[in-house]
Amino acid sequence: MSGKVLALVLLFRTFDQLLSHNRTRPNILMVMTDAFDGRLTFDPGSSVVKLPFITYLQELGVTFLNAYTNSPICCPSRAAMWSGQFVHLTQSWNNYKCLDANVTTWMDLLESNGYRTKRIGKLDYTSGSHSVSVCSNRVEAWTREVQFLLRQEGRPVAQLVGNMSTVRVMRKDWENTDEATRWLRQRAESPQQPFALYLGLNLPHPYKTESLGPTAGGSTFRTSPYWLEKVSSEHVSVPKWLPVAAMHPVDFYSTFTKNCSGSFTQEEITNVRAFYYAMCAEADAMLGQLISALRETRLLGNTVVVFTADHGELAMEHRQFYKMSMFEGSSHVPLLFTGPGLMSGVQVNQLVSLVDIYPTILDIADVSPVGPLSGYSLLSLLANYTSFSGRPHPDWVLSEYHGCNANSSTYMLRSGRWKYLAYADGLSVPPQLFADLSLDKEELHNVVFKFTDVYAHLDKLLRSIVDYPAVSAAVHLYNKKAFVAWSQTLGRNYSQVISNLRWHIDWQKDPSANERAIEKWL
Repeated sequence: MSGKVLALVLLFRTFDQLLSHNRTRPNILMVMTDAFDGRLTFDPGSSVVKLPFITYLQELGVTFLNAYTNSPICCPSRAAMWSGQFVHLTQSWNNYKCLDANVTTWMDLLESNGYRTKRIGKLDYTSGSHSVSVCSNRVEAWTREVQFLLRQEGRPVAQLVGNMSTVRVMRKDWENTDEATRWLRQRAESPQQPFALYLGLNLPHPYKTESLGPTAGGSTFRTSPYWLEKVSSEHVSVPKWLPVAAMHPVDFYSTFTKNCSGSFTQEEITNVRAFYYAMCAEADAMLGQLISALRETRLLGNTVVVFTADHGELAMEHRQFYKMSMFEGSSHVPLLFTGPGLMSGVQVNQLVSLVDIYPTILDIADVSPVGPLSGYSLLSLLANYTSFSGRPHPDWVLSEYHGCNANSSTYMLRSGRWKYLAYADGLSVPPQLFADLSLDKEELHNVVFKFTDVYAHLDKLLRSIVDYPAVSAAVHLYNKKAFVAWSQTLGRNYSQVISNLRWHIDWQKDPSANERAIEKWL
C-alpha cells in the first residue's frame, strides 16, 4: 500500500472515529437567567408562580435544592461559571473587573473538541463588558470602603404595562430567544456534529429606571397582566424585617444604598414581589420556547438541558431588593439538569455552586479540563453510576462579594445546616452565623455568639479555603488604584463629573464636599 493511500485510509478512519464519537456525545443547551431565586424551582417556593417548563425539567431531570452563586452580582458570578474558578482566584472583583478576554471557558474546550458552539444574549464575564456605566462601577467600588455614601438606588417600584395579550414584555430577551430557536433548527439539519448553545437572559432582573440617569441600576419591576395572572396572589408573602436598630451594619448599609430604609406599605411590598414572580414566569416561557424547538426537531432526546441563574433577587426580603447579599433570596440559585443518561424526577440535597458547572459539562461531553478547577463534577449525582472516579464534592460551598451596595468584602461558607458570613479582615466587622435554614428560613437570628465552637470551626475552614483577610486587603488596594486611575483621566472635569455622578445624601447643599471627602481617603 502506497504512502498516500495509507495516509488517506488513516485520515478516513480518524474521521469515521470522530463521527462515531460525536454521535455518542450529547448536545448541550444552557439557559442562564439573571436574578432568578432558586427557591422557586422546588416546593414550597414553586407554589407562588406557574413555571411549567421548569416543572418539566424537574419531572424529567435532576433539581439541586442547595445551589449557590459564587458571587451575588452579575459579572463575577458569570466569570466563576465560565472559568470554573472562585472569584478570589480570577480576581473578578466587581462588574467592571472580571476575566481577561482570552480566558479558556468550558465552551472553548467543547469547541476545540468537536462541538459546534454558540453564545447568545447576556454574557457579562469579561472585564469592562457590563452594560452599566464603567465610571459608575469604578466609583462605587472605591467609595463603598470609605466614609462616603453614594446616591441611593432608585426606590423599588412595580409597573404594569400592556394588557392580557401582552406576552413579550422584555423584547430584547425574546429577540435573543428567537435567534437561539433559529440556531437550534439549523443544527437539526446537521445532526452528525454535537452542539453547545448558551442563552443568557436579562429577566427576571428588574428594569433600568431611565429617569435616574445613565449610571442608575434597575429598580423597576415591570410586567403585564398576562404574566401577572400566573402568580398565586394568596402565596405572595410579606417578609419579616428586623428593626433597623437590630440590623447588621453591612445589611443596614445595603438597605440604605438600595433606598429601602424608608417606609413601605404592605401593598408596595406585595406588588414588588408579585411583579418579580411574573417576570420569572416570562423567563420560564423563553426556556419553554427552546425546549419546544428541541422537541419539534427531534433533538431533545440527545440534548442535555441546563437551567440556572447568576444570582437571585431579594424582592424586599431583609428590607432590600436587588442582589449583593448572602441572604438566600440573593445567593440561592436554580440548577436543573435533564438529558440522556441522567436520572429523572430526582432532587439532590448536596451543596453545590456555579463553579461546578464547568467540570460537569466537560464530564458529560467526555472532554478533559485544562488546569486546576475550583468546581467539582456533579455527574455522579446526575447519573445513576455504581462507581465514580472523580473527586467527591466537599460538604461546603463558597461565595464571596466585593462590589457596591455592601461596605465590606463578604464571604459566605455554607456547610451542613450552617451558613457562616465573615467580613473584611475578620475583626473590624462582626461575623454572622445562621443555623438550620429549614427552621430559620428568613435568616433573622444571628447565633454566632451562641455557638462559638461552630463559629471557630467554620472560620478555620473558611481560612483554609481562602485567606480572606488578605483577599479583602487586595480588593481594597485595587479599588483605590482603579479609582485614582479613573479620576486622573478626567483632568479638569473631575469635580463636575463626580458631583453629577453621585453625592452624599447629607451633603447636597455643598457638592464640593464630595470631592473633599474622597480626596481625604486617597
